[in-house]
Amino acid sequence: MKKSKRARTAEAPEQNQTEKKKIVWWPAAAALGALFLAFEIYDPALHGDFVLDDRNLPFLTPGYERLPLLVWLGGSRPMLDFTFWLNFQMGGTDSYGYHLVNVLLHFLTAVIVTLIAARLLEWAGVEKEGIARPALGAFAGALFLVHPLQTESVAYVASRSEVLSTLFYYGAYCVFLYRRTEFISWQRALAVLVLFGGAILSKQTAITLPLLLVFTDVCWVKGGLRANRLLYGVMAVGAVAGLAFVWRTLGTAGNTVLHVEGMTPFTYFLTETRVLWTYVRLFFLPAGQNADPEVAVSHGLFDQGAIIALAAWIAVGAAAWIYRKRWPLAAFGIGVFLLLLAPTSSVIPIADVLQERRLYLPFLGLTLVCLEFLRRLKLQQRLMIEVPILLFLMVLTYQRSTIWGSPLALWQDTVAKSPHKVRPRFQLAYARYEMGQCGEAADNYEIASHLAPPDYRLMVDWGTALDCAKRSPEAIQKLQAATQLERDPQAWALIAQVYGKQKRSAEALEALDQAEKIDPNFAMTYAVRGNVYQSIGNCRAAIPEFQHALFLNPSYQGLSEVLDKVQATCQ
Repeated sequence: MKKSKRARTAEAPEQNQTEKKKIVWWPAAAALGALFLAFEIYDPALHGDFVLDDRNLPFLTPGYERLPLLVWLGGSRPMLDFTFWLNFQMGGTDSYGYHLVNVLLHFLTAVIVTLIAARLLEWAGVEKEGIARPALGAFAGALFLVHPLQTESVAYVASRSEVLSTLFYYGAYCVFLYRRTEFISWQRALAVLVLFGGAILSKQTAITLPLLLVFTDVCWVKGGLRANRLLYGVMAVGAVAGLAFVWRTLGTAGNTVLHVEGMTPFTYFLTETRVLWTYVRLFFLPAGQNADPEVAVSHGLFDQGAIIALAAWIAVGAAAWIYRKRWPLAAFGIGVFLLLLAPTSSVIPIADVLQERRLYLPFLGLTLVCLEFLRRLKLQQRLMIEVPILLFLMVLTYQRSTIWGSPLALWQDTVAKSPHKVRPRFQLAYARYEMGQCGEAADNYEIASHLAPPDYRLMVDWGTALDCAKRSPEAIQKLQAATQLERDPQAWALIAQVYGKQKRSAEALEALDQAEKIDPNFAMTYAVRGNVYQSIGNCRAAIPEFQHALFLNPSYQGLSEVLDKVQATCQ
């Protein structure tokens, strides 16, 4: 029987409520699935130890936990340091919590990428009806989430600066894109400024955001360039202030970033024209990833094909300009990629010319290039391309996170790919030493010493590994060589430690006197002297040495227990 108009009208609100529930629950379910997926593919890295610069993070410094919050936030990246402070309050120095937060931040950033992509797809003319726009936006977020190029940024705790800064950066950009009118409201403008501040205070490479907003208004002709000049002006002032701060920080005496030996702005620029193509290749073909790659420097236009790389970028830029109306997302994406890479990959020399984590922020640009071509395909055709690609990338990311989950595996992989670079070999030696493989560690330190002139740190660690391997004469030789490279008490204290194990107390005490002359506040000197006195049966002389060591460093590992035992023995 045919329903009345009133009956059909009464059913309409119920149908609308059902549709609204579907709209609400679909993205929520997708987000939960993506979060589960993120933890699955990064699970091996979650349990990994701190590596490389992780070990230099301030919260691992003995006694740092007793410092007030303001001291924690006193560095050049206070927002980043604040997240480390929160991590420390919840789990101390257990690396699992720090990796866990990195994955959560990465997931949130991927969600924002989805929203950004959906908005730009709308501006590019993808119709709202159907699932084309949300599906393409979801693919963009998924690509960002599971791509193996992101592994270094997510699995490397010290690279949280990349993830956190990008989260704020993309968040500010998303707020800007979703303004309801050409003229941005003051509330929304304030939100953009606050998020921009969070990005700058996490990592200073976020200074490009004002340029990205202007570039967006110009490319998409949204009319807000003049209307939003106040916002751009305020952000530009903040960016200039941030740039001045960065320049002052990087230009301090002894900093290696602006004083790279054998590198000028011109040679760095030529080298980066080649490196940019490597980034592009790794995006589309993520094979041969390397935590510490070897890259030859281009000192002239014809070195390592720099002129070809430069000419190719000029051609790409020209094509993007010519076809900007036909291929708006691709043209815009190329500009975004180059703009967001500019702080690290243009003319300011940086010692490491290529690092995978530098692609974390500019990743959006290459994603937009992909969306340009995918949006022209039918849904079934897209799925036949997108699903296998995402599955393949997930497998690669899981494998890469497995490597990052083990310092030994990471540096074995890196040494195999960069056999002529000293830092990976040094880190491999240290990883073996930590595992108790002292002989293998000493052998790797020796190989490292042939790759570059050995510095103080290498000689000290080499001597320590030799001592651990019961090769005392060689250990003393390396440590004595270290004392000729740098005036530092540690080498002398370690020499005394080796002599002490050999019951050569006179030589040990003499070495400790040298250490004390260099730095009378070095706690290890007194701890080792206490051990020497204890070894010759003079416990009464050992006690004040141990006490003084603890006075200088209350967190000295295991020394309190040693002191208690010695005091009990002397009673």
